[in-house]
Amino acid sequence: MRGAYGGACSLLAALAVLLSLHSANADNPYRYYTWKITYGDIYPLGVKQQGILINGQFPGPTIDCVTNDNLIISVYNYLNEPFLLSWNGLQQRRNSWQDGVSGTNCPIMPRRNFTYALQAKDQIGTYFYFPSLGLHKAAGGYGSIKVYSRPQIPVPFPPPSGDYVVLAGDWFKRSQRQLRYFVDGGHNLPFPDGLIINGRGWNGYTFTVEQGKTYRFRISNVGTATSFNFRIQGHLMKLIEVEGSHTVQNTYSSLDVHLGQSYSVLVTASQPAKDYYVVVSSRFTSKVLTTTAVLHYRNSFTKVYGLPPGGPTTEVDWSLNQARSIRRNLTASGPRPNPQGSYHYGLVKPVRTIVLANSAPFINGKQRYAVNGVSYISPDTPLKLADYFNIGGVYSTGSISDRPNWGNAYLATSVIQANYRAYVEIVFQNWEKSVQSWHMDGYSFFVVGMEGGQWTEASRLRYNLRDTVARCTTQVYPSSWTAIYVSLDNVGMWNIRSEDWARQYLGQQLYLKVYTSSTSYRDELPIPKNALLCGRARGHRTRPL
Repeated sequence: MRGAYGGACSLLAALAVLLSLHSANADNPYRYYTWKITYGDIYPLGVKQQGILINGQFPGPTIDCVTNDNLIISVYNYLNEPFLLSWNGLQQRRNSWQDGVSGTNCPIMPRRNFTYALQAKDQIGTYFYFPSLGLHKAAGGYGSIKVYSRPQIPVPFPPPSGDYVVLAGDWFKRSQRQLRYFVDGGHNLPFPDGLIINGRGWNGYTFTVEQGKTYRFRISNVGTATSFNFRIQGHLMKLIEVEGSHTVQNTYSSLDVHLGQSYSVLVTASQPAKDYYVVVSSRFTSKVLTTTAVLHYRNSFTKVYGLPPGGPTTEVDWSLNQARSIRRNLTASGPRPNPQGSYHYGLVKPVRTIVLANSAPFINGKQRYAVNGVSYISPDTPLKLADYFNIGGVYSTGSISDRPNWGNAYLATSVIQANYRAYVEIVFQNWEKSVQSWHMDGYSFFVVGMEGGQWTEASRLRYNLRDTVARCTTQVYPSSWTAIYVSLDNVGMWNIRSEDWARQYLGQQLYLKVYTSSTSYRDELPIPKNALLCGRARGHRTRPL
């Protein structure tokens, strides 16, 4: 909704949203949030910076909800520039109108507000939200999303004594405006200045535990450029969940977390009562960055001392073997009572194969990033609005092919169209020397294979077609490929992007238009009454209440 601030306007806004909600099921609870987005002074690396705060907080407030809860989030933009929030991992079932990326939503302009109407439909697990425009993500504005199982659904582990969030990632001392100016000039981002945990630098955050009790740690990589390894001095971690999938409960001493990924582990406070390092260190970087938090036993009087425990640094095989060891718990219930293994994803034959290869071309003398030779540029009108209002000339579904284009790279608004309910194989091919991290909005997909070299049809012989995890973000190792299976059961316009934010900003993304000729609300919800209109959609009308 666009309009000036004020109590009356806010009341009318909330009323309009509630009356127009089609995404929400009246049988499920509503949770209401009012968030004020501002700049404020923060000191993540000991240097005063201007960060993006939500209600004065960095990181922002945690969203705690239960499967199928309705989330009504009123966002007021007090910045001096446009702003959007996106919801990394929430699938927005039938409702890409709420996805919060530039291909689906107009930005919230300064001194304006917008109310998101989300639903954690048929989901459980660990996710996060973040600012999706420009390089805002490098200034904060992110927070955790916890989706708990409904009380009647069994969970494959005892209730933990505590549930902690670990929002970790790389950080720059330069402002997001300086970084954007640097990237707009045709350069890659500089090397990060450090790593942070929950908005703080070295030993700046403390997790308090009691001896003998077990705690859940929800770990998300909210950085812009760097994979990291997570570990807790003297403690083992039992993996229990990956982006909504309950896992086989393997035990790890450390865990690689790539850009945009989320994991849940159980940690038992089984050691002598003292303080221990919680360590995050960069992976696959020439210079290893490290930061720490503190695991504090409640009756401890011994502070951390000495060097924190080391971890893996540049070893790709170590990380690949760990990734392959992560398996889905086939007997555990997901968001519904039926076991996760009751959907036999490996017995369904894909009807289409899409191969997406990333590259780093120079176009018009400037550094860009591309997919299948196409470097994405954002149009003046969100793709979703162009579809709804039948506005021509915004994009073409023929602008990018299903296979790599080894010719000269070019700029375009790249959209691939696919049919609703098609079962699709997508292969991410990476010939570069850096680890890639790919995210797909609107979906959870099955990571069926990852290996070095060139993907071929013979690679399918080595797929895991029984118990791989379903998730929304996957890594692709250097000179390697990763293959996923996905059932396109969610109509809408969905962003497929690099989670390396400079690469995403400079073109390593595209949209997947999942299409049906049906106009039934059972397949896709209507445009929200409060949808923001911009570009060539300005002057159109959404719909009556």
